[in-house]
Amino acid sequence: MKTFRSGGVHPPENKLSVTSVIEVFPLPKQVSIPVNQNLGAPGVPVVNKGDAVKVGQLVAKGEAFISSNVHSSVSGKVLKIDEMIDQTGFRRKAVVINVEGDEWEPSIDRSPAVRAEITLTREEIIKKIHEMGIVGMGGATFPSHVKLMVPEGKKAEYLIINGVECEPYLTADHRLMVEKGEEVLVGVRILMKGLGVEKAIIGIENNKPDAIRSLTELAEKYPEISVQALKVKYPQGGEKQLINALLGREVPSGKLPIEVGCVVNNVGTAFAVYEAVQKNKPLIERIVTVTGKTVKKPSNFLVRIGTPVQELLEAAQSDLAQTGKVVSGGPMMGKALNSMEVPVVKGTSGLLVFEETNAARTEMRPCIRCGRCVRVCPMGLEPILLAQYSEKSMWENAEGNMIMDCMECGSCHYTCPSGRPLLDYIRLGKNKVGQIIRNRGKK
Repeated sequence: MKTFRSGGVHPPENKLSVTSVIEVFPLPKQVSIPVNQNLGAPGVPVVNKGDAVKVGQLVAKGEAFISSNVHSSVSGKVLKIDEMIDQTGFRRKAVVINVEGDEWEPSIDRSPAVRAEITLTREEIIKKIHEMGIVGMGGATFPSHVKLMVPEGKKAEYLIINGVECEPYLTADHRLMVEKGEEVLVGVRILMKGLGVEKAIIGIENNKPDAIRSLTELAEKYPEISVQALKVKYPQGGEKQLINALLGREVPSGKLPIEVGCVVNNVGTAFAVYEAVQKNKPLIERIVTVTGKTVKKPSNFLVRIGTPVQELLEAAQSDLAQTGKVVSGGPMMGKALNSMEVPVVKGTSGLLVFEETNAARTEMRPCIRCGRCVRVCPMGLEPILLAQYSEKSMWENAEGNMIMDCMECGSCHYTCPSGRPLLDYIRLGKNKVGQIIRNRGKK
C-alpha cells in the first residue's frame, strides 16, 4: 500500500461522525462574514450599512492578485461593516447581516440535477472560479483560480485531488465523497480543463473503503481519472507528502508542486468548483464536522458562511459544561478558539470539542534527546534544533536549517515524550524568519 517516504505518525482516528450523513443546517438569525477568508489580501467591501442583499450577492471584492471574492450567504439587510473577532482571535473587518427570508440571486441554479457537460473554455473556467470566490477547502484557503494559472516556463502533468482527510476526527470530506461523488468528479474534470492536463489522481486513505469504492465505480466512465487507495498515515494530506505517495516525486525545498508537474486541490474544492462553474453558485456554504467525545450527536453540517460557531455546537448537543477547549479544524493542525461567537468561514473544516481533562497540555520537561521528533518529521527537519533556535532568537540559524520548510503538521509535538512545545516555537520562528525574508526582498 502506497504512502509517503519518510516520517509521519498514526494518532487514534476517532472518526466519530463517519456515519453521520450531511445535514443542512438551519439559517441563523444573523451572520458575520469576514472580508478576508483566503490566504492573501482581504477583499474590499462593496456594500454599505442598510443595503439589502440576496444569497450569492458579492459583498467584498478581491482586488489583489492573491485574493478572493466574498459573497453573502444569506438574504437580509447589512447591519454594519465593523471589526469583529474571527477564528484567529484578532479583530478583522466583517460584513454583519441580519437574516430576512432566504432570497437567492436568480442566476444561481439550485436544482439537484447533475450537470456533467462542461461548456466553458479554459479561460472562462478560471474567470468563473475567481468570480465565485473559490478557495482551497482543505484549510489553507489559497485562491483556487491562482493555482490554475501555471507560471511561464512550467508545465502541469497531473492534477492531484486530496481525498485523504488524514486529521483525526474530521469526516466532512469523507461524507462529501460518499454522498456527492458524481458532482466531485465533474469538478475534477473542470479543474483538469482549467489546468490543461489530461490525467488526474484522487488519493484516498484506505480507512474510507466506501468512498474508494463509490468514486472508483463512478470514475469508470472517465479513464483520465484514477482513484488510488493509500496507507493510513498522518500527514498524508500535505501536498508534498501526497505527491510523493502517489507518484514518488519529491518537491524540492522551498518550491511548489508545479516544479514536479503537479497541482494539488482538495476534494471539497473540486465540489465547490463544480457548483461555481456548472451552477453559478458562489462559495457561500461548506460542510463542517462537529465532533468530540463529549458531543452527543457528532455531525456533518452543511453550513452557511458566517454562522456563529456556538449554534453548531448546540445543534450537535455538545456538553459545554465539560468543555475545556474548542478547536477549529483537526487536533493536529487546528487552532483553539477564544470565543464561541466567531463565525464559520470558508476554511472551517471542523469543530472539535475537548473535555476539560484533555484540554490542558502536559507538563513540559527537559528534552531527553530521544530523536523521536526527527524520526517523525515528514519534511526531514530537526524540530528540536529549530525550536531551540527560535527560543533563543537565532533567526539566521533557523533559516539556514530550513525552518520555512516546516508544514506545521504537529507530528513532532505529538510524539515528544517531554511535552516540549516544539510547534509553538517553530511557528514563532517561521513568522520571524518570514518577515526577515520579505524585508530582504524589498531592498
